[in-house]
Amino acid sequence: MTATNASESIGSAKHNDNQDKFLSFCLGKEEYGVEILRVREIIGVLDITPLPQTASYVKGVINLRGKIIPVIELRNKFGMQSVAYDDETCIIVVEVVDSVSSEQFEMGVIVDSVREVKNIGKSMIEPAPKFGGSMNTEYIMGMGKVTEGDHQKVLILLDIDKVLSAGATNQLAQISRSENENGSMAA
Repeated sequence: MTATNASESIGSAKHNDNQDKFLSFCLGKEEYGVEILRVREIIGVLDITPLPQTASYVKGVINLRGKIIPVIELRNKFGMQSVAYDDETCIIVVEVVDSVSSEQFEMGVIVDSVREVKNIGKSMIEPAPKFGGSMNTEYIMGMGKVTEGDHQKVLILLDIDKVLSAGATNQLAQISRSENENGSMAA
């Protein structure tokens, strides 16, 4: 086996090892999860430059080591009341795929707090519940059944690509692309 093949095998094994891992985070008292393979980093809240004429949940952009990253507030996106940011408030930088152009870009997602990485095998994930036509649940990848101590909990697993509507991801991808092509903003 060549060094290249060995490296590819190790990379593939790491990908498989992380396949059932989810980063858990909180919005209020609810706990959510996102695939760990989509998470690029977790940072504290930085100065956010607001953008005009964007949806209310789009908080603006941040300059992260010279790269401009659009930021959304997940509470606002989910129709929850905004709260003041505190020491536990984080921005999870995730990789998102725009459903219109298939372009990958990084996006920051503001959450109340980050919990931990949880192993949730496919057998422990139930499909998203159906509520009829009155409620859109397409952004829910599934409901993860986890055991903490001696009790069972449900973790709402998000399909981060579907959290935003197609038009919104396209708009954020364009913001990310144009800001990074035109040079980064001042820190």
